[in-house]
Amino acid sequence: MQITFERASSEDLSIIVKMLSNDPLGSTREGSSENNKTYLSAFNHIEQDPNNEIIVAKVNNNVAGVLQLTYIPSLTYQGSWRAQIEGVRVSNEFRGQGIGGKMISWSIERAKQRGCKIVQLTSDKRRPDAIRFYQQHGFHSTHEGMKLHFD
Repeated sequence: MQITFERASSEDLSIIVKMLSNDPLGSTREGSSENNKTYLSAFNHIEQDPNNEIIVAKVNNNVAGVLQLTYIPSLTYQGSWRAQIEGVRVSNEFRGQGIGGKMISWSIERAKQRGCKIVQLTSDKRRPDAIRFYQQHGFHSTHEGMKLHFD
């Protein structure tokens, strides 16, 4: 199976939103991309930011997975850069084929190419399978993450 990685285009947006909403947590917080200008606005902002990339994994020109990489400059670690991986999803019909692992490996290499010294991510504690997946790919739970959501 040939997997390619590329920056997402606005034409990919509907399938991306569908993947984001296709799990127990996403189904409660995501909506439909149809006529939803907030997704398109966010996509355009991300696309214009040189420190953000929405990456799609494609199999036979079909979007099989998505993730967002954000590059963050930092004063810590002697002024190094870090990469934040967010919104990792694999489409239902492509799950169990190793695509998620290849996406993470590709992201780590991309972060190295950009000069990052750290790759970080968060995963909701209610996703134990995802946490095990990231641990299998070398990630360690070294910090306690916290979030404050605004309604």
